[in-house]
Amino acid sequence: MRLTGREVYEKLIHEDKILELQGQIKFFFGDVDIIVKQKDVVGNIIQEWLQGWLDKRGIEYAPSENTQMPPDFFLNPDDKTKGLLEVKAFNRNASPGFDIADFRMYEEEIVDKPYMLDVDYLIFGYDMSDDGVVVVKDLWIKKVWEITRAMKDWPINLQVKQNVVHKIRPGVWYSTKPTNYPMFSCLEHFISAIEETVYQNPKTREISSTWLRKFLTSYEAYYGKKLSVPRWYEIESLYRG
Repeated sequence: MRLTGREVYEKLIHEDKILELQGQIKFFFGDVDIIVKQKDVVGNIIQEWLQGWLDKRGIEYAPSENTQMPPDFFLNPDDKTKGLLEVKAFNRNASPGFDIADFRMYEEEIVDKPYMLDVDYLIFGYDMSDDGVVVVKDLWIKKVWEITRAMKDWPINLQVKQNVVHKIRPGVWYSTKPTNYPMFSCLEHFISAIEETVYQNPKTREISSTWLRKFLTSYEAYYGKKLSVPRWYEIESLYRG
């Protein structure tokens, strides 16, 4: 069976009714077995569980060999430019703590492989009780610009240490509270933020004058259509209240 990321999401929600399920993580070692009650291991276990679920449901996939960059799975093993699925999980009682990608690697990747912008992010929001019972409280299927936002000093939400840019981090896309930093509304605005970050980041500034042109050329060559990307100063007020 070959499914898209959206169809995987629909199958989990409507057929498997994942939001109604419960589970536990058990560890066996020697003659001792325990129920794991540490919440920080749940995210990785859920990602492994999904691979087992894909196998059991007979859904075709090829796992990615590059663990540093999206996607985790190629749902079309015959064409690894389509059916790209990245799996994320976080404690639903806290803010999303996962990384989206290393910024430097990501800005290079989407120039070389613009189809990486079409990755589907399957995101599990889980909870674990004091007894170690795990539930999935929410499940989302999103594109990268739907889960990213600006921040105070940068056009995109980043992990920055001593003015060195590291990882792209998500926003709280599911919040219903008013915010000064809404999620990006479209791919074009996300790319605008990436371009401005390439310029603002000292490690990438030297390539900033040609970055957007190279990206747009690559995007048009792959998709057969032009993308119109605004400059950050034209849209900044939309994303910084």
